[in-house]
Order: sequence, then C-alpha cells, then structure tokens
Amino acid sequence: MYKIITGLSLFLFPAVVAAEGIATSANAGPFQDLLENILIFSNDVLIPFILGIGFLVFVWGMFKFFIFGGANDEAKEQGKSLVIYATLGFVLIIVFWGIVNLLSDSTGLTSQGLQNIPSINGGE
Repeated sequence: MYKIITGLSLFLFPAVVAAEGIATSANAGPFQDLLENILIFSNDVLIPFILGIGFLVFVWGMFKFFIFGGANDEAKEQGKSLVIYATLGFVLIIVFWGIVNLLSDSTGLTSQGLQNIPSINGGE
C-alpha cells in the first residue's frame, strides 16, 4: 500500500506544481480594478499629502521651539512635542506605505511595484 501511495504522489506531483502558473494569471475583474485604483490613489495622492502635512507640522514645531520659545519654556515644550509627533508620524506613514506595497506586490495586485521611488540605471 505504501508503494502505491508513494508512486501515485510522485506521478501526480508535476500536475500539482504546474497548477501554480494557472492560479497566478487569474484576473479578479472589477474588484481587482477597484483595489488597484485605491492603491494608485494612496501612492500618488494620499501618502504624499500626509507626508507634506507632517513636514509642515515639523517645521512649525521647529519654528515654535527656536523662535517663539526663546524665553518661554511652555512654547519650547509645545514645539518639542510637535517635532517629536511629526517625526513619529513620518516613521509610521512610511512603514504603513511599505506594508501596503509589500502586500500588494506579494498578492500580485499590481505589476508596478513600489511607486515614487527614485532609481539609478547602472550604465545600461
């Protein structure tokens, strides 16, 4: 019995491996288009907008810390906390951006890969 099961499994193994190519070429239709549009919107509009707001908060915190907080310790503390929160916001947004793109690339949702990342062509 053991020989029969082993023989059948070795015989059917190439069919199981060949089925992988069939599953990766499937298209989910309108739902996949919706998810790709959401991903493109978040990469091209939403994430850069949030990073821009975070940069403005960072600059405002630096301005508050150095300019307004010259003699006022309360203004210095507010500026310091704004800078810390803006820096944490930058880190969290970039991590979120990376996770979303990692999941979308691993599921085959988009063939474009990570967006808005500069690259250097090495003498091609």
